[in-house]
Amino acid sequence: MIKGLKICGVSDAETLSYILNHNQRPTMIGFITNYEKSRRFVEYEKLKSLVDVDKKNVSFVSVLVNPDDKILEKIKNLNFDYYQLYDVNSERTKEIKLKYKIKIISALTVSGKNDVIKYKDYQDISDIILFDSKGYHKSESFDHNLLDEVPHKLNKMIAGNIQIDDIPKFRNKDFIIDLSGAIEDENGKKDINKINKLLNLFKKYET
Repeated sequence: MIKGLKICGVSDAETLSYILNHNQRPTMIGFITNYEKSRRFVEYEKLKSLVDVDKKNVSFVSVLVNPDDKILEKIKNLNFDYYQLYDVNSERTKEIKLKYKIKIISALTVSGKNDVIKYKDYQDISDIILFDSKGYHKSESFDHNLLDEVPHKLNKMIAGNIQIDDIPKFRNKDFIIDLSGAIEDENGKKDINKINKLLNLFKKYET
């Protein structure tokens, strides 16, 4: 059974409010914190206001690409439960986790089997291992069969151009599912109707 659902790339208060007030809320919501190349990037002052809400038992995730000390200090008091780290080695990950006393999602970008086995470097440090595509903000895909040998005991998340109608395919998988582009319109804005469809469908397959 699917272990959870993360909606990533929320960048406006209207969408956030809709999700938090839905009767089938996701497990997590992600906010792009320092990756300015992404159309989902949220400037600090807006981010500060955006996440200062009643989370209603939904975990808030700050998505960070190779964050320096400056941004980490800047966001340390914001309303986040997890830092999702891209391009951060295991030693630096441990340093960030201990210093900021925050849960960590280590994101591994996958194109082949050698990328998958890197989870071993993080499994004793990170709370969740995310297997994502190499595309970052471009919603690219990768072969999910590469994850078949990843241990069941590993707390893991999967991303990479997953579509709403793909959810039933994961019903026998022990993953947290991470979606972003699939719930956007042609202009890259989060689509309330698609989010509603996703949340209602997800509830059928949740653990």
